[in-house]
Amino acid sequence: MSKTLTFRGILGPKGLEYDRSIDIAADGTIQAVRAARAPYDGFLAIAGMPNAHSHVFQHALAGFGEKARGDDSFWSWREAMYGLAGSITAEEVFAVARHGYARMLRAGFTHVAEFHYLHHQPDGGRGPEATHAVLAAAAAVGLPISLLPVYYRTSGFDGAGATAEQRRFAHASVDDFLNTVQALGAAAAGAAPHSLRAVPPAELADLVTGVDAVLGSESPLHIHISEQEREVEECRAVLDRTPIDLLADTVALGPRWSLVHATHATAGERSRLRECGARVVLCPLTEAYLGDGIFPAREHFVAEGAAAVGTDANVRICAVEEARQLEYGQRLRDRKRARLATDSGTGAPVWSWLAKGGGEAVSGSCGSRTGSASIGRIEPGYRADLVVLRKDGPHTAGHGLETLLDAWLIGGDDRDIQAVYIGGERRVERGSVADEAEIRSDFGKAMREIRRAI
Repeated sequence: MSKTLTFRGILGPKGLEYDRSIDIAADGTIQAVRAARAPYDGFLAIAGMPNAHSHVFQHALAGFGEKARGDDSFWSWREAMYGLAGSITAEEVFAVARHGYARMLRAGFTHVAEFHYLHHQPDGGRGPEATHAVLAAAAAVGLPISLLPVYYRTSGFDGAGATAEQRRFAHASVDDFLNTVQALGAAAAGAAPHSLRAVPPAELADLVTGVDAVLGSESPLHIHISEQEREVEECRAVLDRTPIDLLADTVALGPRWSLVHATHATAGERSRLRECGARVVLCPLTEAYLGDGIFPAREHFVAEGAAAVGTDANVRICAVEEARQLEYGQRLRDRKRARLATDSGTGAPVWSWLAKGGGEAVSGSCGSRTGSASIGRIEPGYRADLVVLRKDGPHTAGHGLETLLDAWLIGGDDRDIQAVYIGGERRVERGSVADEAEIRSDFGKAMREIRRAI
């Protein structure tokens, strides 16, 4: 059934628009955006934020591994992650994922690209139960998902086989992985070579060809790359090139490619990405949590590079905090303010930049993998995914349309969100999703079991 939602303001493709109605078709897509008048369904509507990179099972790791133990880093954290991955059951995956996805919805994320590598049983035996648990969790809370099965074969740049800790992730060959993708059918939106340390570059061309045959040549491709300095150094030592240059010399990068983190990309590598239309997926909270470093986002933003945002390890799930951490990281690096700002402020351009890039990241080069509609913008033909901000929120009270988004980005959180819509259907109202109490209770029970296991 079609519907109309009316707002005092919206954040459209060209900026703030006042007194607008959004006509929504029965399939959830926007038919028209037109002038309107009161009564309003809310104060300010902005496009929902696509979450372009998530490992939702890692939501269970928050609070573990925080004791001082020498030279702690991503690499020591990874051992704790292996402990979780090697013990978490499919039932626990469902409880953790449902809680994580509910938090994403409450926080203004309206689509998730799940970089999924729990392909097998904890002991390495074949079985899709964890994959089905993730898909069921997203369906249970009503969060659209682009499942990206991960190809993982080696334990390092030297080509050594996967370790015992990685057995739940690994496939024996490209063909073995493609069989897994094919078995998922329409549930698989795209694919993800995990990283160049986990996928030999010589296998990338066959992997892309196989994905094209199974899913189509416009399906999204995501990869972790240049996240850690050690990763870059090892790639140079073994393969005589930096990771992004190596990737770009091996496959035809383009709009379907999303490079996750790219923290230590060189200026030349960033230029190559912009020239071919590939994007970076930045995960500022996780990159801070793991001590990865700071991506030069200001330079990329000014040069009109494409970018998206993701929650990655999911230790803290909040769309506006990811955007804020991105902006604040640039301020700390440069010791200056308003690094991703334009003459319209900071909140509107940063949110629009990341939402647009996120929509492209989850849908590949044409949007077909998310259904008939594109996402990440408020305009005709796009899915009506909306985040409605309160005029009287704890951080937005007293602000008009011109400054509300700046106030929210600089200091706001989920409490400033009035409602979240997916395809025009309200999924969050005043901070709550359906079955909120049950979701939290089941998560608590799962976490107690996980704590005993790891």
